Amino acid sequence: MARVNFDGSSSIVTGGASGIGEASARLLANAGSRVVIADLNEERGQAVASELGGLFVRCDVASIDDADTTVAAASEMGPLRALVNSAGLGMAGRTISRDNQPMDLSQFEFVIRVNLIGSFNMLSRAAGAMAATEPMDDDGQRGAIVNMASAAAFDGQIGQAAYSASKGGIVGMTLPIARDLSVVGIRVNTIAPGLIDTPIYGEGEQSDAFKAHLGQSVLFPKRLGSGEELAFMVMDLLTNPYMNAEVIRVDGGIRMPPK
Repeated sequence: MARVNFDGSSSIVTGGASGIGEASARLLANAGSRVVIADLNEERGQAVASELGGLFVRCDVASIDDADTTVAAASEMGPLRALVNSAGLGMAGRTISRDNQPMDLSQFEFVIRVNLIGSFNMLSRAAGAMAATEPMDDDGQRGAIVNMASAAAFDGQIGQAAYSASKGGIVGMTLPIARDLSVVGIRVNTIAPGLIDTPIYGEGEQSDAFKAHLGQSVLFPKRLGSGEELAFMVMDLLTNPYMNAEVIRVDGGIRMPPK
């Protein structure tokens, strides 16, 4: 059996303007796919899309209209075969504060809306378009989806209730969605990254020192992971035709402490 061939296809990468999303978009483009960068960062998103010969679409992942616009744009460039759900955010906050005030519920809802509902929204809209394409092989395969959870889905730290709940939801929906989409030949897998070196940590000497300190808690190698290392796993899950319904930690063996 051969790996899935994405040459001549289209694909969507949410959060594709930076970090894991950008690295994944680059590898998809190298594989011959026309990539739609779906992001809110227009300047960076346009630059990446232009460099890769793809297309930028400004996209709020939790918006049905934005999702449909993104899917339509991809489908115009070729049969939609891949979605990488990499858009997401974190917002630290304890369940109750030090003076016993409950967390603002809107803060919890916002993280769930972007990370969990946004992932499902993009996934379901993209799956509808994938299902309408012609099968790629004798198995009837039409496409593949990779969601991005987090090690926090399993090892959530103090202040990560909203973030961990959102990522735990992504883990929990992987199997039932894979079962739902098996009838139309679409595979669904999830990656749970550990500590990854993305723009969230900033730049400069102080940032480098902080990241080096964080890296010491990783089992091996004792450093933060790179976006490209996560993208390697994204491509493995997209191109291996027998990978389905799985959640894989890519974290250097870290198990997060309470704080």
